[in-house]
Amino acid sequence: MIRASFVLLLLVAAAVGALTLAGEPGRATITWLGWRADMTAAAAILIALGVGLLAAFIWRMILWVLDAPRRAETARAEVRRRQTLDLLGRGFVAVAAGDGSEALRLSKKAAELAEAPGLVRVLAAQSAEAAGDVAQAQAAYTAMLGFPEMRLAGHRGLMQLALGQGARETALRHAQEAYGEKRSARWAWRAILEARLEAGDWEGGLELVKSALDRRIVPPVVAERARAALLAASAAQLEHAPEPRARSLARDQAVEAAKLQPAFAPGVVMAARLLAQDNKLGRATAALESAWRARPHPALWLAYRDLKTNETPRQRAARLAQLAAVNPTHRESLILYVEQALVTGDAAGALSAARALEPEPVTARIAGLMARAAFAAGAVDEARMWLARGLNAPPEPDWSDLDPEGRAFAYHAPDWARLVITFAETGDLIHPRHERRERTLRELPDLPIAYADAGPMLIEPVLYAVDEDYDQPEAGRPVP
Repeated sequence: MIRASFVLLLLVAAAVGALTLAGEPGRATITWLGWRADMTAAAAILIALGVGLLAAFIWRMILWVLDAPRRAETARAEVRRRQTLDLLGRGFVAVAAGDGSEALRLSKKAAELAEAPGLVRVLAAQSAEAAGDVAQAQAAYTAMLGFPEMRLAGHRGLMQLALGQGARETALRHAQEAYGEKRSARWAWRAILEARLEAGDWEGGLELVKSALDRRIVPPVVAERARAALLAASAAQLEHAPEPRARSLARDQAVEAAKLQPAFAPGVVMAARLLAQDNKLGRATAALESAWRARPHPALWLAYRDLKTNETPRQRAARLAQLAAVNPTHRESLILYVEQALVTGDAAGALSAARALEPEPVTARIAGLMARAAFAAGAVDEARMWLARGLNAPPEPDWSDLDPEGRAFAYHAPDWARLVITFAETGDLIHPRHERRERTLRELPDLPIAYADAGPMLIEPVLYAVDEDYDQPEAGRPVP
């Protein structure tokens, strides 16, 4: 308003100046209530402009006075808003610090101001939880269920409270209700998935993964990894079923798991074993080579070695070299070069290949391999030195996936459940035997005079299955 008036004044002044300079000032006559005023046109214009500006100023003052109550209310609301945000910030810091009583006090003061009801409810619930007041926390989370935008937060809080009290069914119900919301969350999907895996419901887990992918709750890579692990878990359960149809389904599921995730060694080893049992050695070889290219694992080359049992040492060494060439610079391939040389009795070649492993951290497995290579080359003292180092060297997690009988990935149902979750979320394998410090396939040799295989023939029909009644940390349960 002020700027517009200033511009108008400048324009009028310019017009008046122009009239004056032109020498034609003009005349203006005003008659009002018997009064008459004669003046120049320029003076009349200036008087009119002044009256107009004065009227505008008076009108603005009237509006400003009338708007005073609204401005005062806005100022008070701004003060309350700042106070509320300050209380909420201090309250959440108190929750993070574990000071439940202070957090409760601040949440009550914030509730009195009630400028951010959603955040106030969250703070009230978390404060009660931090203070150990389960009843108040449950009431606060329950109150959130009445607001569409806060239902997920309410269900999650109630689920965590139920888990803390050991009420697993109640926790699962809240997760299912949250998953049923139009806008769901990943935590609800994971809670339901863990419950199904705990019950050994692999098919239910597959359906849940597909549902989550369709609803874009999980990214495709997570869904693919979860599906591969679930298919392998289901195949492990069906592998030794008496019905031929179930065994055929196990093979198909393991093959699909290997195709989905070649880096998932448990699925690939199982697929190769089942394909070999059906005399489909070409497909088994291709699956193992793809897995070796993606992520080498000792169980892969042992399964690859055992695909054929009626070959000469030179033929076996050639096959092992073929597998190592798929991923020649990987640590497992360097180990495989040593094994290949030992198969053919090439002591000098084995010792030379072993030198490439010297920069690697010394583990019990590496020390045992070095001892075998040194002993084959006649360096008995060096072999004994490596054996001594191996006694105190740490074991390898990957090697622990082989039990003392050479069975690879002989998991029980709880192990498979954890494996599915971990592999789906991170793409990493867990090592249950390593975690439980169980015995593994022997790593240190007894100074053999000739080459000794690193493990028994994995292609032999070693029977084990997913144990639904697992309660002991054993390597596997023999199947009658």
